[in-house]
Amino acid sequence: MPTKPLQTRYEDDQKLFPDMWHKVGLAIAIPLALAYPFLVNSQWLTVGNQAWVYIVGAIGMMILTGFCGQFSVGHAAFIYLGGYTTAILGEQLGMPFWMAIPFGGLVAAAVGLSVGPFALRLEGYYLAIVTLGLLFLVNHTLMSAEPLTHGAMGIAVPMHTWFPDEPGGLGNFSETLNLGPIELTVERKLYFFFLLIALVSAYGAKNLMRTNTGRAMMAVRDHDIAAEVMGINPARAKITSFGLSSFVAGIAGGMYACQQQYLTIDQGMSFMMSIQYIAIIVLGGIGTVFGAVWGAIVYVVLNPLAEELFEVAKPLLPMLSGLSSHQQATLLFSVVVVVLLIFEPLGLLGFWLRTKRYFMAWPFKY
Repeated sequence: MPTKPLQTRYEDDQKLFPDMWHKVGLAIAIPLALAYPFLVNSQWLTVGNQAWVYIVGAIGMMILTGFCGQFSVGHAAFIYLGGYTTAILGEQLGMPFWMAIPFGGLVAAAVGLSVGPFALRLEGYYLAIVTLGLLFLVNHTLMSAEPLTHGAMGIAVPMHTWFPDEPGGLGNFSETLNLGPIELTVERKLYFFFLLIALVSAYGAKNLMRTNTGRAMMAVRDHDIAAEVMGINPARAKITSFGLSSFVAGIAGGMYACQQQYLTIDQGMSFMMSIQYIAIIVLGGIGTVFGAVWGAIVYVVLNPLAEELFEVAKPLLPMLSGLSSHQQATLLFSVVVVVLLIFEPLGLLGFWLRTKRYFMAWPFKY
């Protein structure tokens, strides 16, 4: 059963929103996203901000692994580079945070392009080992560059709306802005700023899939030798995917820095962050922007739900009482990923396709 109507023209295949389902989804999602910060409390507003950060980071991971098939466990290195670049530019030069975030993406992209050539000779687990080495190398560099990063002490993230008279301080973005009856706190302002970045990232990734570059990446992912026989340059596709992926990850790192307000270096946590992003795109569905978005949303929403769930489960499972909140959330997310993939290997995308097929064929069953 097809998941979309039969298309006989190239123009129909190139449409960004090809059927009614996409348009209905947008009509529901956009008003809900705009009203969300005014409908929830501060805890769930923070969850919403985290969701946009993870969505952008997952899109970066999807470009590399989902589109081009290059396996990496060093994704957190590019996120940390983007975050620390944003913090350093704000502290040393007094650069506005919205201007520093793209610079963080460029720094991450430069490092990502330097890793790209390794993908020409290595693949699979061997490439993963190289990216793992990059992760620890970036952590060591950030830890050693104390004049800029402050080493193990960490660094505060200034958020200037414009260049201050003198560099220093944490900026004036944290001030509450009143627009008539609407009160924009710093969390709400960050929410709308992150929402804009996430929409642009998702739109860009969706368009990338329709371009010659995106189609070349997917051809290399499916079979690089066959792609080369068809005239595609696998080297260019792999290096491009590393550059684009690391740039988007650097943007997510700048968002993460602004959301956290303070950055510290933890090698164990950075490695776990990379694993989490791999699990997110697997949970959502490899090779699609849909998978990156919904995998990230499910991951972030499970974090606050884990504490409530484990409070109920502690009398039945006393061994869980010694777990921290982060360990509880990780355990719950792991169980969800394993159970979901057992019943639906395509992840959340597979459930969406099943639902879509059912309604397309209703009232008949196939």
